[in-house]
Amino acid sequence: MAVNRIHTPCIGVCSTVFGDTVCRGCRRFSHEVVHWNGYTNEEKRIVWKRLNLLLCQVVDNYFQVTDANRLAAEMDFQNLRYQTQLSPQGWVPELLKAAGKQPIPYDRFGLHPLPATRGLLPR
Repeated sequence: MAVNRIHTPCIGVCSTVFGDTVCRGCRRFSHEVVHWNGYTNEEKRIVWKRLNLLLCQVVDNYFQVTDANRLAAEMDFQNLRYQTQLSPQGWVPELLKAAGKQPIPYDRFGLHPLPATRGLLPR
């Protein structure tokens, strides 16, 4: 298991300090960012659920997670941080960000790229 698990959606790229209503980094509303530390576990769970649904909607258009255990194991092996509060689809953006422009052996990570990914290059 990877060390330093984070228990907040924050990724350190907060745009709410610049007046955005929704953070461009974690996708929380500004009031959720401000009040996060005061939220109950149930309130945090509700926010995590909304964020997870958003990520699933996007990732499911491009990838199928064929083996969640393999994805978790490879991300741990690569020492990539991912939110355990999210479903495996929610981990995929972290993998893509970490890879940058390097090719990803999707099958090794338990992923199957869907036709919508054809012609797209990692950024």
